[in-house]
Order: sequence, then structure tokens, then C-alpha cells
Amino acid sequence: MKIHIATDHAGLELKNVISVYLIEKGHDVTDHGAHEYDALDDYPDFIFPCAKAVAMDVGSRGIILGGSGQGEAMAANRIKGVRAAVFYNGPKEILKLSREHNNANILSLGARFMSEHEIYDVIEMWLKEPFEGGRHQKRIDKLDR
Repeated sequence: MKIHIATDHAGLELKNVISVYLIEKGHDVTDHGAHEYDALDDYPDFIFPCAKAVAMDVGSRGIILGGSGQGEAMAANRIKGVRAAVFYNGPKEILKLSREHNNANILSLGARFMSEHEIYDVIEMWLKEPFEGGRHQKRIDKLDR
């Protein structure tokens, strides 16, 4: 699967290990940055290119990270065709529903709330969960108008 990934300084270390993990699993990963630590960087500079890439490639997915993942999801969701869901170690049912009902194509992770060990199961669950379609498709269509 084609996966776009991005973060600001808050998720840099975790993004780097996730990228390696995804490549080892056979995914085609494009890293939109950040590529070096800069405490003054701004997440929209990395999230917008990532979200635009996901929106343009319908079969791809995105993983974005930030301290909480909230601002990053807000930025990504400004791009038409993007449906970013936030997860920061809450109930894993959220991951399932974000895919089943909302066809989330970007997963926004709160790096300050998750460890490297926890993140792999979360990513695998989210990547494998299919979109249910049916009655949910009309809602997605309304979002993307």
C-alpha cells in the first residue's frame, strides 16, 4: 500500500521508526517531513503536502503525527477528499469505526500519548480495517462535495 507520512518536531522520532516499520512490511512510504528536529517548525508545513498527496491518490493512506494529533488532523481535514481520524491511545474501537463508518484515509496520532511498542498494533489494525460502504457512503459523498 502507498502510505504518506508526516509530522512536526513532536512526532519526529516516532515517525522515523514507523517509516522503517512500514517499509519493512512492504509498504511504499513517502515521507513528507519533518526530516530534522526544529522545535519552532509548524505542522501545516508538513501536514498539507501529505494530505494533498493522499487526496490525489485515492488508494493511498496517510499517517500523521503531532503532540496530540489534534492540530494535525484539523489541518489535514481542510483538504478536500481527506478524512483524518485522531487516535491517541483511546479505545481501539475508534480505529475500527474510523475505517468502517468514515472511510478515514489519514490516521492522526498523538505521539506524546503512545509508545513505539503500542503504535505498531494500532497501525496494523487501522490499515487492515475495510470501509463498510452502504449507508455510510452517502455521508462520505456529502463530505467530499
